[in-house]
Amino acid sequence: MIYGGHFDIDRKVKEQQELEIETTQTTFWNDHQKAEEVLKQITELKSLTSSIINLKKQLTDNKELLYILSVEDEEYKELEKSICENNSEVEKLNLLLLLNGPYDKKNCILEIHSGAGGTEACDWANMLYRMYIRWCESKNYKIELLDYQAGDETGIKSVSIRVKGINAYGYLKNEKGVHRLVRLSPFDSNNRRHTSFASVEVTPEIEVDNTIEIDEKDLKIDVYRSTGAGGQGVNTTDSAVRITHLPSKIVVTCQNERSQIQNKEEALKVLKSKLLLKKIEEQEEELRIVKGEQRNIEFGSQIRSYIMHPYSLVKDHRTNFETSDVNKVLDGDLDGFIESNLKKGL
Repeated sequence: MIYGGHFDIDRKVKEQQELEIETTQTTFWNDHQKAEEVLKQITELKSLTSSIINLKKQLTDNKELLYILSVEDEEYKELEKSICENNSEVEKLNLLLLLNGPYDKKNCILEIHSGAGGTEACDWANMLYRMYIRWCESKNYKIELLDYQAGDETGIKSVSIRVKGINAYGYLKNEKGVHRLVRLSPFDSNNRRHTSFASVEVTPEIEVDNTIEIDEKDLKIDVYRSTGAGGQGVNTTDSAVRITHLPSKIVVTCQNERSQIQNKEEALKVLKSKLLLKKIEEQEEELRIVKGEQRNIEFGSQIRSYIMHPYSLVKDHRTNFETSDVNKVLDGDLDGFIESNLKKGL
C-alpha cells in the first residue's frame, strides 16, 4: 500500500505529538534557534501526516464501495493502482519522498547574476528575480534581501535573497545553472531579436560545525555603501560587506543589516555554507570519477531556455519538460520544471 513502508504514519504521528509536548515546556524558548527548528519539524510532519490520512480515507471509501459490489480482489488492486496513479495526494507524497537529501529541508540562499550583454542581461536578471519572488510567494516562503546591485541603466547586475521555509533548498536546488532568454529587445530601436543569459546559484543555509575553518589571511574584506530601490530603508553608511575567499575565489556580499559587523557575520555564515557545499560536491565528483561516471551537466551550462520570439516556449534541457506559456512561467509557475527535475534525480 502506498501509505505504508516509507511513510510509517503511526511513527510520524507519535513523533509529531512528542514535539508538540516539547513546545509546552517552560524552557522551550530558552534556545530560540532550536525552538524554531522544532516548530518547523512540527509543520512538516503535520503536512505529511494529513496528506497520508486523506489518502488512506479515499482508498478505504473505495474499498467499502468495492465490497458492496462484491468485486474480486484483483479488480480492487487494479482500481487502487488507478486511484494512486491519478491522485494529487499521492503525487504530493511522492514528491516529498524525493526531497531526501541531507539539506533539502533547509532554508537557502538564492543568487542571480546577469551575464554578458549589459542592459539586456540586467533586465533578464530582474525578470528572473521577479519570477522567483512570485514562486516563493505561492509557497508562502519568507524572503529576506541580502544584497542588491542595480544595473547601470535598468534591471540588476546581481541579487541575493534568503528563502525561508520547509524544503526551500530541496525545490530551488533544481534551478541552479544558466538561464537563457530569446526575445525581441525592448531596448533595441530596430526591434531586433536578442539572446540574454543570467546565472542562478542556490546554496543551502547550513549550520556549519567546526569542520569548516576559515583563516582570516584567506579573506579579502571590502566595505561599500548599500544600494537598493530607494526610500527610507536605504542604508546610507558604508556598512555593506563583500568577502572574497581567495583560495576558492568564492565571493559573498551582504547589505541588509544596519551595521557593518552584522553584515560581516551574515556574509561569513553564507561563505561557510558555500565552502561546505563545495567540499561535499568535490567528494561526490571524486566518487563519480572512481566509478567511471560522467556528468551530463557541467558547471555554468545552460539548463533552460525561455523563448519569446519567433515562437513561445520554455524548455528545460535536462528533462525536456516544456510549455508554450512563457508568461505564466515568468509569473512564477515553476512547479512543473522543478518536479520533473526531482523525478529524474538531478
